[in-house]
Amino acid sequence: MKASYLVSVALLAATAMPAAAGEISDGKVKIGILNDQSGVYADFGGKWSVEAAKMAVEDFGGKVQGAPIEIISADHQNKPDIASNIARQWYDTEQVDAIMELTTSSVALAVQGLSKEKKKIDIVTGAASTDLTGKQCSPYGFHWAYDTHSQAVGTGGALVQQGGDSWYFITVDYAFGYSLEEQTAKLVKASGGKVQGEVRYPLGSTDYSSFLLQAQSSGAKVIGLANAGLDTSNSIKQAAEFGIVAGGQRLAALLFTLAEVHGLGLQAAQGVVLTEGYYWDRDDKSRDFADRFFKRTNRMPNMIQAGTYSAVTQYLKAIDKAGTDETEAVAKQLHEMPVNDVFTANGKVQADGSMVHDMYLYQVKKPEESKKNWDYYTYLATIPGDKAFMKAEESGCPLVTK
Repeated sequence: MKASYLVSVALLAATAMPAAAGEISDGKVKIGILNDQSGVYADFGGKWSVEAAKMAVEDFGGKVQGAPIEIISADHQNKPDIASNIARQWYDTEQVDAIMELTTSSVALAVQGLSKEKKKIDIVTGAASTDLTGKQCSPYGFHWAYDTHSQAVGTGGALVQQGGDSWYFITVDYAFGYSLEEQTAKLVKASGGKVQGEVRYPLGSTDYSSFLLQAQSSGAKVIGLANAGLDTSNSIKQAAEFGIVAGGQRLAALLFTLAEVHGLGLQAAQGVVLTEGYYWDRDDKSRDFADRFFKRTNRMPNMIQAGTYSAVTQYLKAIDKAGTDETEAVAKQLHEMPVNDVFTANGKVQADGSMVHDMYLYQVKKPEESKKNWDYYTYLATIPGDKAFMKAEESGCPLVTK
């Protein structure tokens, strides 16, 4: 056998091998931020999450293990098929190493499935379904900022304790809405309350009058809005027009963030109880990050955008510690490393991929209570991470040894 042939075989074998410790594949680290940039969740995450990801790269120094870091982004339009096509192209032809944000649960589940097949890291900050760390978990998939369980325990739990023991749900008709309704209903029933009914509507609806009238006529003490983004804002705005809160019923916005409060305004949003994993005015670290974010975007970040900053930062730390961007090595570090940054302190990643951290219960201020722009929340309580998130052995994730 000729020596030149042996050399060629050796070269081919070397190029087929995964990156070894101390190596960065393709000479760069490339992160894709895939989310809704034009639809109902455009302010919820959108281009603002892209800015947060760029901030994380800049704060990290622009390089990891000597290799440059690149952020790319795309709008998945809340459609799983479009998201999957973009993700496949990113992985197959554009050398993307990890995909993050992934607003919309149906999208996140589709892309996580593809990422598992391709053995790529995905970190979800924008979607909520507990299926991401439950029956559809992945050894390379991580759920970062919040999930439907944390929202149910936070907002749902608070209202039940305050006497809201009968509920009616207005639920967006896809995986996220089902999960949020299911988790909250389970908590209400376990606390001795009852669910008097539910109605489902298509994502992006603009007229909620018939749904609100059904909820109003049910006589339930609490109307649970199992939706997010503009859907929640429009629901609350129209509920005010029907005098629902003035009539004695309470609105539970089960996923409502600073971005939607700002868009709706304090006059309409006042009194709403909500749960977030981050608030810009929580402490010195959160304020510093928020001030820098504001200078770039002219807005304060919500938990999705701050969570994206955290996810990108932690991913880069994991590469740095592993000495490589090889997926198995990075995933191992992500599971082992504590999370300490502007988003949270002492966060920990469970075997199912869920990042467990404290959540915070807030109430939206009345207009006269707000002292400055973006001063929207009154702090009510901290929900410890071990209470807010499902334990790994209870999640249904097949990767977890029981």
